[in-house]
Amino acid sequence: MTPALIGPNAILQTVAVLDRAMGQPVRDRVMARAAVPMPTGAEMIPETDAAAMHIALRREVPGQADDLLWQAGQATGAYILRHRIPGFAKAVIRLLPGPIAARVLAGAIAKHAWTFAGSGSFSVLPGRPLVFLIRDNPLRDPDGHPCLWHAAVFQHLFRALVWPEAQVTEVECQAQGAALCRFELRPHR
Repeated sequence: MTPALIGPNAILQTVAVLDRAMGQPVRDRVMARAAVPMPTGAEMIPETDAAAMHIALRREVPGQADDLLWQAGQATGAYILRHRIPGFAKAVIRLLPGPIAARVLAGAIAKHAWTFAGSGSFSVLPGRPLVFLIRDNPLRDPDGHPCLWHAAVFQHLFRALVWPEAQVTEVECQAQGAALCRFELRPHR
């Protein structure tokens, strides 16, 4: 059976953050512990590779892991803004009133959820707060840590395109015993 795939930035942006923050020797230890190949960036990767790398990071540098995964999520959001959302679409979203822009961006995220949810399912619950749900999140941590990488990706995108002070918080986490991962987006802190 072919494994479910996700975007390579779940690893590539984490590697870049590790290199900047802790140096290549730490990155090499994390990758060796994960026992996965370095993605080229030209193709999707098995979701299990990204999960293994995130878990290895948590176990190799536990005291810095939350911050590093948050930074990696922000870097992934920045990559998406630079390379995956056309300039025209970004301009239109920025011109829309906040609640409408949020719905448009959330719809685009849902349309491309396969790139970060892999075999999991993603849905959006409209309203205030706007809610993102990931059931069977392939990047959930088996040791019960929150899904900071996803929250950071979402927050970065919404801060750049909709509300500069947007806050995304994971309020339920499958890794901590919940039925799914639930992220709430609020326009302000």
